[in-house]
Amino acid sequence: MTEIALIAVALIAVAAAVVLSVLLVRTRRELAALQREAETSATQRLLSGGREAVRTVWNTADLVRKKGFGAMVRTSIEDLASWAEVERPDLARLTPDGTVVIFFSDIEGSTALNEQLGDRAWVRLLERHDKLIRRSIKNQQGHVIKTQGDGFMVAFADAGQAVLAAMDIQKELGEASWARRHDVRVRIGIHMGKSVRRGDDLFGRNVALAARVADQAHGGETLVTRRVRNGIGDDTKVRFSDPREVELKGFDTAHAVYPAAPAPEAD
Repeated sequence: MTEIALIAVALIAVAAAVVLSVLLVRTRRELAALQREAETSATQRLLSGGREAVRTVWNTADLVRKKGFGAMVRTSIEDLASWAEVERPDLARLTPDGTVVIFFSDIEGSTALNEQLGDRAWVRLLERHDKLIRRSIKNQQGHVIKTQGDGFMVAFADAGQAVLAAMDIQKELGEASWARRHDVRVRIGIHMGKSVRRGDDLFGRNVALAARVADQAHGGETLVTRRVRNGIGDDTKVRFSDPREVELKGFDTAHAVYPAAPAPEAD
């Protein structure tokens, strides 16, 4: 190889080394920038999460300060109502005219009863409770929308069927030895309303109202709204006590609710 060729090869090698060195430096810079960006993003996420955690703790502390620890525990009915408002705004399509009867139930004092029985016995009790309620609902052509723990959300096309299902549930529980032994008492609330279209807020309010009525019921009691009472008319199988005025959470005005019970059998 001539001297010129050797020089050319040497120059090419030097140039390649320079280019490689520049590329390595650039790569290091880019990697460093990416690392700084990732660290910044992670820090921002951490700070954001920290702020959210602090906000949650602050809100929880404020809730406890105002209403006590009981306010932190959501009932099965509240969970079901929240789910229905978001996931099933179209439930009114179950009936031709858009009117749907909403039925909520749960076991009074279920948390304390669970603690008393232990988890295994509680699960067995829930299985019996669920079977009894589903049977009564099916007999009256109700449609179970969702269950949550010991809570049921049910839709009916007819107010009378909803109330008769409630009467049957209360009667069956009163006669079941396992329910009497553990003092299982179910509270039920029933309301009816009409929704014009999917997602219409009226139906969401009807769901919330039915849930609030159930919250007002005592164990072993079935409460219905005036709309349900009027929808049943003079059904001889059901007796309504005098209404009582109640304040329902989330609603500005007081509402009349009617305790419902089976009518006395004629002699």
